[in-house]
Amino acid sequence: MDSLANIEAFVRVAELGSITRAARSLHVTASAASRRIAQLEDELGVRLFHRTTRALTLSDEGRAFLERCQRILEELQAAKRSIAHARAVPEGRLCVEAPAVLGRLALVPALPAFLARYPGIELDLRLRDAVIDPAAEGVDVTLRIGRLRDADVVARRLGVTRMLVCASPEYVRRSGAPEAPEDLERHRCLGFVRDHRVVTWRLRATSGTLRFEPDGHLRVNDGDALKALAVAGAGLAWVFDFMIARELASGALITVLDAFAVDERPIHALYQGPRHVVPRVRVFLDFAAALLGAPPPQVPAAPRDESA
Repeated sequence: MDSLANIEAFVRVAELGSITRAARSLHVTASAASRRIAQLEDELGVRLFHRTTRALTLSDEGRAFLERCQRILEELQAAKRSIAHARAVPEGRLCVEAPAVLGRLALVPALPAFLARYPGIELDLRLRDAVIDPAAEGVDVTLRIGRLRDADVVARRLGVTRMLVCASPEYVRRSGAPEAPEDLERHRCLGFVRDHRVVTWRLRATSGTLRFEPDGHLRVNDGDALKALAVAGAGLAWVFDFMIARELASGALITVLDAFAVDERPIHALYQGPRHVVPRVRVFLDFAAALLGAPPPQVPAAPRDESA
């Protein structure tokens, strides 16, 4: 940085023809500007200026050096302008990693509108459920569901998702709606397999939190398949609320046991920072927060079993 300051002083003196005027434009004293020129000459081992009591003129070496130094400073200013532009405009490559079910069912449907708003962003979306090191894999933003285990990460809370019990209206008409968690034993309950184990449902009961393991007549390890089975009337499913937002709105699914829902999980975005967050990351964080922090859709009540 000292060499750069010395070069800038040299160029300014050469262009203005005066150490005093150059010092004034650099906001330093004349002695400081003169010292910078002397340091540069000592470093190069040549005289850059011919000095007399009346004039300050470039030496032959100084003229040759000036052309190169002017190009260096012009490139530096262009680089600064480029960075300033990048800091102001959301553009460039953005790598986002998200759990598969969150990505497919919540992010993907909303991404066309996001990219239309920010056409300069090139989005690389990676959907997988493995926990990764974002910095090591070049990921700008990582979305995670649940409690964060890394105490030293920079994270922004985007919203919260609830676990709800749902079923198709046809299933409820056929089998009735459970009125309390204890009633689940008498229903077909679809199991979701993660890490080779069936996920245990958690619901509020009179004795505290009830942990319920589905009966096992049908198990899947894919969230889309689980939702499709529920829509088809195969049984009750315990799912994230964002997974079934469209089906609830269309009436393809309804929820039951809403008063007993107890399992809420935060959704966070992990990113590099918190200082110097580039615009493409900042606007994506705002977009994801608006998308995932919106109030949940109105849940239609389960129809009453008229046959009872």
